Amino acid sequence: MLRTAVSTLAAAAITLLPAIAVAQSLKKTKPAAPAVASQIPTHLKINAWTVGIAAGRTEGAPLRFASELARELDDEHEMRLIPMVTRGPFDNVFDLLHLRGVDLAIVSGDILDFFQKDPAGPAIAKKLAYVTAMIPAEIHILARPEIKSIEDLAGKSVNFNTKGTQAAYTGPILFERLGLKIDQQFVPHAQAMAEMMKGDKFAATFWVSTKPLDPLAKRKFPDGFKLLTVPVNDKLLEYYFPTYLEASDYPGLIPAGQRVETLAVPTVLAAFNWNKDSDRYRRQQRFVDYLVKRLPNLQSKPGYDPKWKDINLAATVPGWQRLPLMQQRLDAFTAASSRPAPAAEKRAETPAKPAQ
Repeated sequence: MLRTAVSTLAAAAITLLPAIAVAQSLKKTKPAAPAVASQIPTHLKINAWTVGIAAGRTEGAPLRFASELARELDDEHEMRLIPMVTRGPFDNVFDLLHLRGVDLAIVSGDILDFFQKDPAGPAIAKKLAYVTAMIPAEIHILARPEIKSIEDLAGKSVNFNTKGTQAAYTGPILFERLGLKIDQQFVPHAQAMAEMMKGDKFAATFWVSTKPLDPLAKRKFPDGFKLLTVPVNDKLLEYYFPTYLEASDYPGLIPAGQRVETLAVPTVLAAFNWNKDSDRYRRQQRFVDYLVKRLPNLQSKPGYDPKWKDINLAATVPGWQRLPLMQQRLDAFTAASSRPAPAAEKRAETPAKPAQ
């Protein structure tokens, strides 16, 4: 009997062991901490609405304007403009056509002259369009004392800075369309300027930049050095438009109260004319929407270049077709502006009669 009772108790104890172990483990186990969501954005989110813009060299105005544009249009993952350091406004058009990640490019308006002369150029040019005209760049021709007019440069050495720069591209076009044959040189302007001070190896230097240009505005030149007037003809007006330089821009080169007539080179924010069903088209559409909404901020907020105030989205660019997306926005704005106000609005606008 005793043996049977002991066996029964042992069996019961063995049966209870798992339950006791579970109870003890439950006492020791702490409740799980709530899961923390990751703050690292996903690959898709980072790349969803990025727009790459080929701008220019670090010392140039296009990169500065692209950086300010990126700052104002930034909307976290809804819009992110990425400015790129490139070789300059001439090569930017090839980056737009072929370089991965480039959706927009700041290019020179007269780049179309290059496409007109290339066998494959006309077909490619039809695929390009402009979103808006940017800040134009003025043509500056600095000449030695013996040079009185641009016609005096015929047969003389004129420096256009190094190849690949805006001056090196626009300069030959301008002299060709003026019918003036000159000795074209492509050395760094600093080197050519030093030679101009010593003798007549270089009769002039040719510059393309927004005024005032520091190397011309902040330097003291010998007597007789001047900025030349650039004449206008129909061939030049195909790409350029008249403007002027003032004594306030270059007090050491232009007498007080006088102006020097010149031409400006349009700078264009260019885009490839993508098909409507493409991802690149949707990115362009998002960019255009943000640009239209936030350009007034660039023109009014402190800290941005004051020349943003000169940008007009409705301005045309000689020789260029406007991006259809931007044209649609302008047409919609025009239609909304010309639409008659509802009757309720008209009543609200009618001034109340003075009380009797």
